[in-house]
Amino acid sequence: MPLGVSHSLTGPDYRASSGFGMALVGCGSALPAASISNADLSQRVETSDDWIRSRTGIGARRISGQDEPLTVLASRAAEAALAHAGWQASEVDLILLATSSPDDLFGTAPRVQAAIGASGAVAFDLTAACSGFLFALVTAGQYIASGAVRRALVIGADQLSRWVDWDDRRTCVLFGDGAAAVAVQACAAEQTGLLGFRMRSDGSRNACLTLAQSDDREPLLGALSAQKGGFAPIHMNGQEVYKFAVREVPQILAELLEHTGTRAEQLDWLLLHQANQRILDAVAERFAMPQEQVLSNLAHYGNTSAATIPLMLDEAVRDGRVQAGHLLASSGFGAGLSWGAALLRWSGPPAAT
Repeated sequence: MPLGVSHSLTGPDYRASSGFGMALVGCGSALPAASISNADLSQRVETSDDWIRSRTGIGARRISGQDEPLTVLASRAAEAALAHAGWQASEVDLILLATSSPDDLFGTAPRVQAAIGASGAVAFDLTAACSGFLFALVTAGQYIASGAVRRALVIGADQLSRWVDWDDRRTCVLFGDGAAAVAVQACAAEQTGLLGFRMRSDGSRNACLTLAQSDDREPLLGALSAQKGGFAPIHMNGQEVYKFAVREVPQILAELLEHTGTRAEQLDWLLLHQANQRILDAVAERFAMPQEQVLSNLAHYGNTSAATIPLMLDEAVRDGRVQAGHLLASSGFGAGLSWGAALLRWSGPPAAT
């Protein structure tokens, strides 16, 4: 099957009826100002730089301040992507915000829409934890493929520092805050930047990684009580999540490459969710990809959940590693449990005339 043919979850060419593809034409990111190193954390919990780095590859993470709510970070990332693409906010039709830590449980995307002045865009949140950005990107692709949307902003943003137990060294060392966005637009099918995708969920393994509601209840009338709003800290079975990732991510990437007729040696970059360096290394080894083609920045930012993939993409585009025409195999994986993969071609902003 030629690279230019796009496939949905079940196999058929989901662009055949509309003739529209989706080009990735801009990106941007925003990070909190404060960075906490492993050495800093060792003053709070019993840990060390060596202990954290040897198990995860993480050296530091960004933590949001009082003046850096999710809306602010997501809006800054969106504005950077708009500027990179050369768009006006008024030209955006759709804003998808992938997040598991919104400022407002009723939806934070509309706040972003207002903040950036995209008054003509419909905006809503999408929750799929660390798979969120990739799932949102695929969702945007479907709106574009149908002809309903011409231009969209796909944002991945999370502030899991809100929900970390800072006395639990098993989880507090892993997560950081951040936001990043990608601008996508309709193009001819043969020029699409979304060459194929696969998506999976397995709720039977949900308990491996959760941010669950608390069990606190408030008495109402007699024996009747109501659950009080609130969430327990992040809980993770690290060993099970690691085994899940090193098994399922190579498998779904292999399926994707097979169904798009792509060989691993044709890839320019491996762009994975930044959760653990050992996972990145294991996937690269499975496809015999050299380390210099595996994009990684989790040493500086930790696991920023839905933000990791677009944050890494923005960094690599800005420093010149990822260039127009480059082919990237991407995978997101995490809570749900959920995981997916997408074969992407970076278009970049149109050349100045």
